[in-house]
Amino acid sequence: MRADLAASYGEERLPRYTSYPTAPHFSSAIGPDTYARWLAELPAGASASLYLHVPFCREMCWYCGCHTQIVRRDELVAGYQRTLRDEIAQVAETIGRRIKVEHIHFGGGTPTIIQPEAFAELMATMRQKFFVLPSAEIAVEIDPRTLTADMVDAMRLSGVNRASLGVQSFDPVVQRAINRVQSFEQTASVVDMLRRAGIAGLNFDLIYGLPHQTVASCLDTVRRSLTLAPDRFSVFGYAHVPGFKKHQQMINEAVLPDGLARHDQACAIANALKEAGYVQIGLDHFARPGDSMAVAFEERTLRRNFQGYTTDKSEVLLGFGASAIGHLPQGYVQNEVQIGAYAQSIAAGRLATAKGYGLTDDDRLRADIIERIMCEFSADLGDICARHGAEAGAMLDSASRLKPLISDGVVRLDGNRLAVAKDSRFLVRSVAAAFDAHLNPAKQLHSRAV
Repeated sequence: MRADLAASYGEERLPRYTSYPTAPHFSSAIGPDTYARWLAELPAGASASLYLHVPFCREMCWYCGCHTQIVRRDELVAGYQRTLRDEIAQVAETIGRRIKVEHIHFGGGTPTIIQPEAFAELMATMRQKFFVLPSAEIAVEIDPRTLTADMVDAMRLSGVNRASLGVQSFDPVVQRAINRVQSFEQTASVVDMLRRAGIAGLNFDLIYGLPHQTVASCLDTVRRSLTLAPDRFSVFGYAHVPGFKKHQQMINEAVLPDGLARHDQACAIANALKEAGYVQIGLDHFARPGDSMAVAFEERTLRRNFQGYTTDKSEVLLGFGASAIGHLPQGYVQNEVQIGAYAQSIAAGRLATAKGYGLTDDDRLRADIIERIMCEFSADLGDICARHGAEAGAMLDSASRLKPLISDGVVRLDGNRLAVAKDSRFLVRSVAAAFDAHLNPAKQLHSRAV
């Protein structure tokens, strides 16, 4: 990584491009009727992935950027689980047939806040309403501080085969500053429980750019994490948006690392993981050689969706739960964000769609270009544009933000083939943004580029 480029581009706030166009461009013009029509129009051979959002936690982590709320009473969670089951049935009925499912992902919040028996019922509902393939990946995000042995048993019996553990940092000073005190011993115990249950696919989530964080503390967290040998790491830069997430106001901005310090931390973590034998996958993922994600990266079949980098090849993502986002060939849909409004819609027998976006041909073209840049650090504009009936030259002419990136050596252009320089890959979001026709730099809704 070049420090001069980190200083030049690192403060810019840009999307993570887990979709294109990104969620701030969704509109209430897309509602339940549109979503119902799109579901009914799915082609006969379509397969789908399912995402279930569980927006509850036992306590708030101050760095959190998710849609979640603190809950003490299990009755609220149980009611929400029943609403999820009703929504699954509604969507399946609207589709009108039992379509194949290759991936299921539980996100949060803390999905394992659901009681074990209720979790098993939820999985049974999905298997009843959809044809969940025997080879399907079923993944659950886990807070190691609250996972119980009974929940691990329920996950095992329900076919869960991948778990993502929130680690963030093992530095106690950082943990206190973000209101997430989680010992290494707690994490190691959960890893052992999961492996004993046969849940072999393990991901660790790490964050850099947190308050009081240093290169030394980042490297210590990596060293400790490596002793537990997860298959994958996700390494994200903390997005400080207190105007959008009010609880982040609890974080003292004076002790947040600046752009150059964040750059140094990201670089140190990446180098340590690569030295340990992990393959860097796109912007922020690392996987063991031979892992399905590493294979997809090598074979250029890696995809990107709302969970980040994925091996999921499905063109249909069905989102369930408050604030959940779905992706269909026609466009994007998002459920009501407020849990009460979401539950009322489902109870009334209507889909809970609050907003969305209908894709244009230009959107689909740019989405393909951006996805290849984010997944491969390169894009054959001639090939991609030809598949969409467009001209590569016209696309390059429209990408005015690309010119300074080329001048600065971040991007190399060979004919119509674009490649991000190896020492500049940490700026891949800046390169992708050059093809974003909807980007409004005046709206600071996103995280820093570095």
